Amino acid sequence: MQESQFFKKLPANKVKCLLCNHFCDIAPEKIGICRSRKNENGILKSMVYGHPFDANIDPIEKKPLFHFLPGTNTYSIGTLGCNFTCVNCQNWNISQAKKIEEQNNDLPFLSPEKIVEDCLNSDCTSIAYTYNEPTMFADYALDIMKLAHANKLKNVWVSNGYMSDICLDAILPYLDAINVDLKSFDEKFYRESCSAKLQPILDNLKRLKEQTHLEITTLIIPSLTYNEDMLIDLANFIVDELGADTPWHITKFSSSISWKLQDSHSTSTEMIYNTYEIGKTAGLKYVYVGNLPGDDKENTYCPKCGELAIQRIDYEVERFDDNGECAHCGKNLDIID
Repeated sequence: MQESQFFKKLPANKVKCLLCNHFCDIAPEKIGICRSRKNENGILKSMVYGHPFDANIDPIEKKPLFHFLPGTNTYSIGTLGCNFTCVNCQNWNISQAKKIEEQNNDLPFLSPEKIVEDCLNSDCTSIAYTYNEPTMFADYALDIMKLAHANKLKNVWVSNGYMSDICLDAILPYLDAINVDLKSFDEKFYRESCSAKLQPILDNLKRLKEQTHLEITTLIIPSLTYNEDMLIDLANFIVDELGADTPWHITKFSSSISWKLQDSHSTSTEMIYNTYEIGKTAGLKYVYVGNLPGDDKENTYCPKCGELAIQRIDYEVERFDDNGECAHCGKNLDIID
């Protein structure tokens, strides 16, 4: 296990984890809420450092990021553990894993140097820290991110946005893009369905928007997050506090692969389209649907003239823009190449 840089010592050999907004106080030989950090003799250690559970080459659009290096591949890694307990989680076998220290005994150790080498050999332009919450392996991620930048690679996080200010301070100099799950605009939902709080995420979103490329995803769950008044508030928050140029991905929920909602209804296409209209009515320039393969609302259209700029079909990307500008009217499409 690797000593974490994100903690402080407390009396009686306890420690306070400083990685996320839970700020767990952890007694000796105990673990935090995320189950990926352990107090070993008064030292907080990461049980997942160097042990990715999964590593794959993915289209950047799968993160989803539609306005960052479109059409490129990203080398994606993730570990075990999460600081949320989302009832709808679709990666629950990873995020809610138990006995992480024991499971890691069966996983090979991959150094940050090895991850960067594998990325370079795979012809990817970026590394994505994804699958589970990357805050859980921030020490590992940070070491990789520094090496990635030294090798002209970009760094991408897919996150729930619950990291602490201290964690953000550490990663922001090396973070090039992030997609944050803004799961709801309702405090009760976060408390009861995720075991978390909403406000720290909203605060982090404002800071992230100022300092890196930000896109937002909201999973539309019929029983939990499909509420038109709430979604109007959420869309207005994006426009008013983050900017109308912030891409909003609204995705369809499938009950069959969820953690605790397998008896719930899956999201209807009508709900997705209604939410799409909420985003457009609020003034968002770029609203995208997810988990509706082939739908034309996965494409990027110029917000000024309406012409097709980027077409997406099953992660196949065809570009009709002119270096990030509309080829018809010259409008900036807010794309980072």
